[in-house]
Amino acid sequence: MARLACRPFDRATNMRVDLFDFELPQDRIALRPVEPRDGARMLVVPPSGSLEDRIVRDLLSYLRPGDALVINDTRVIHARLSGKRIRGELSAGVEATLIERLDASRWRALMRPAKKLVVGDEIRFFRHCERSEAIESANPTLDCSVADAPRNDEAASLVAHVEAKGAEGEITLSFALSGPALDAAIEAFGEMPLPPYIAGKRAADERDETDYQTVFAREAGAVAAPTAGLHFTPALLSKIEAMGVTLHRVTLHVGAGTFLPVKADDTDAHKMHGEFARIDANTAQALNAARSKGGRIVAVGTTALRTLESAASEEGQILPYAARTSIFITPGYKFRATDMLLTNFHLPRSTLFMLVCAFCGVERMKAAYAHAIANGYRFYSYGDASLLYRADR
Repeated sequence: MARLACRPFDRATNMRVDLFDFELPQDRIALRPVEPRDGARMLVVPPSGSLEDRIVRDLLSYLRPGDALVINDTRVIHARLSGKRIRGELSAGVEATLIERLDASRWRALMRPAKKLVVGDEIRFFRHCERSEAIESANPTLDCSVADAPRNDEAASLVAHVEAKGAEGEITLSFALSGPALDAAIEAFGEMPLPPYIAGKRAADERDETDYQTVFAREAGAVAAPTAGLHFTPALLSKIEAMGVTLHRVTLHVGAGTFLPVKADDTDAHKMHGEFARIDANTAQALNAARSKGGRIVAVGTTALRTLESAASEEGQILPYAARTSIFITPGYKFRATDMLLTNFHLPRSTLFMLVCAFCGVERMKAAYAHAIANGYRFYSYGDASLLYRADR
């Protein structure tokens, strides 16, 4: 049985992270999405009253003509790279997950093993890493093939150098390529960066190339999918627009920090990761017009919501926005721009679970998650959805 302890929430006291903890059985973690995408289950969480067990395509029953559906059009890149660290005559297997672009030729990355890397080390990433004792010891589950990775053939590798080392395995990599050439090489040499709770149980495969990409993905730059968007199909979007609901694109390039639990004891001590977000002037104007006519702003995913809230003025006016956002939404936050939220089920102690608790209320969301666990809902990136109403509406 899941345990979601409910305690009185006092905003005047410091917020302890363990308020947002719960136990999730491992068999509730989805390793594949359902087919078709809009056949996933959807738990409807109104401000009061009974929870409703529906499916995603039932979203049509909860939208109204004049509503504005806001989606994140970021595209997941092949951010996971495998290869070798070269230091003189010595080499060793390494694996990198790109987490933030710094400029045309530099990325921040999480690397394994990071402790043995030093500034100046050469890294060669291969399409299929060379099977060697060093690689096996560093990454025993890595699937490697020597076919495309000759030991000394630089033409067959993507070359980078360690420029700087940070905390908790973060490395700054400076690549030999830059701009579009580097983008193309990352797509050719890398693979889809599945979340750790999936990648720890199975390897990425060809299905993930489409499964882990939304149907509206077009702006390359994310290292994780905006997973609420994975539930949509072209047919569902057509029906939504046919009923008079408008569709609006924003961009937030999801970073690897979305998977990280909060390690601090108190939320005030947590430093939120930054991510690039954008709303253009036409989209901002259209959303404001929809709201002025009584339409609701419905965010598809926490990334769309965080983009909207980052761009909103204190009066609730949505402004054009193109900057990094590190907005950290916890209970007590006053929402300015978002009326409803479609989202997946999130990790315990995560900033995303804190966000949905802020949106619906802590006790309401704990009750919703307890219901979801007890009734077999599937959790996380490939899991089911929830449709949330803002608590103060």
